[in-house]
Amino acid sequence: MQVLLDLIARHTSGHAVGVTSICSAHPLVIEAALHHAQRTGQDLVLFEATCNQVNQDGGYTGMTPADFVAFVHGIAQRVGFDVSRIALGGDHLGPNPWTTLEASAAMDKAEVMVAAYVAAGFRKIHLDCSMACAGDAEPLPEAQIVQRAVRLARAAEAAWQQAGGEAPVYVIGTEVPVPGGATEAIEGLAVTTPEAALATIEAHRVAFVEAGLEAAWQRVVASVVQPGVEFDHHSVIDYAPDKAVALSRSITSVPNMVFEAHSTDYQTRDALAALVRDHFAILKVGPGLTFALREALWALDAIEREWIEPARQARLREVVLQRLHAEPGHWRRYYHGQGHALDIDLQYSLSDRIRYYWPDARIEQARLQLFDNLRRDPPPISLVSQFLPHALHALRTGTATLDPQSLAMAHVSAVLDEYHHACHDQDRS
Repeated sequence: MQVLLDLIARHTSGHAVGVTSICSAHPLVIEAALHHAQRTGQDLVLFEATCNQVNQDGGYTGMTPADFVAFVHGIAQRVGFDVSRIALGGDHLGPNPWTTLEASAAMDKAEVMVAAYVAAGFRKIHLDCSMACAGDAEPLPEAQIVQRAVRLARAAEAAWQQAGGEAPVYVIGTEVPVPGGATEAIEGLAVTTPEAALATIEAHRVAFVEAGLEAAWQRVVASVVQPGVEFDHHSVIDYAPDKAVALSRSITSVPNMVFEAHSTDYQTRDALAALVRDHFAILKVGPGLTFALREALWALDAIEREWIEPARQARLREVVLQRLHAEPGHWRRYYHGQGHALDIDLQYSLSDRIRYYWPDARIEQARLQLFDNLRRDPPPISLVSQFLPHALHALRTGTATLDPQSLAMAHVSAVLDEYHHACHDQDRS
């Protein structure tokens, strides 16, 4: 993690640089990010997995931490990307997947998970024990959150000592809502106060020192706060720098540390740049990328309907909606509409619960058929222009081909361009 430590040092010395943290397990998103890094010459690509996505029990992806490392590195090797330029992080690592258990049992599971992440090669570890377990007081007192985070830091350090390699770096703190995004419409959003942000940092510092983890504390690079950015199903709260001035300034009193901003998905290019400038230098993005992928797949489905005879059409969008209605487990908690309103949420909600369904065998079969159809009969660029203008630009400038997979990844890369501008283009020295 020396590259990340060097980047944080550059930022804290006055350079407006940051890092994009890509939280996705979709192979096309990961491949798009690697191609984007090749095109832009990035020294570091940071991929993160959440505790719900990847854990020792498989998570909702079915992958353990070691599986996820092999998955990402396998894609990198296939596209000719140097794996030494890839950093892996674990997000919201704590008892969240097991909050129905008593705290002692949930924390035992969390310890095993954190150790497995570090042993597998993850080196950016977000310690998040903010969620209450069965029998806990709600909200959980901060002192208890901190003590549990220190317990996981101790497990991570022990796993690193055994595994060897670069030392892990840590992120502390949390934000509202919980991992995965807002579950309801946003009615109000409070920016973290400077006093709360600094109190969280100081409480962790004291606890780390008291636990004999002074060396680990020197590798705590960020604290997660709420700078005033969020999204719900159909709206986005944009970053307002004037509302975060005091919070932004507060971190400058803490040596070698920045803020990490979650839920930066769907922010504008200028807002992302302002976040980095204002010391929210680690920008987490997840649903925004799979949402862009869904946009691209729906666009390719529309091209197919215009271009391919009906008998051969894959009808991907129809297949996906059928599977969403047949298997509501991943969205039932979040979408409460009926009829057409529900179909709008299922397809177009910014929380992008559809991302859980892409591995479904019937959906993947339809996607492969769609791609095969458009490879066999490539559409004219006029149709690409109509439905995928970002991809058309990449096609015309030579960074994409007419292959449907290339067009889909080019559309995702257009989102990554906004993050790259925020994290790199502001610093020219």
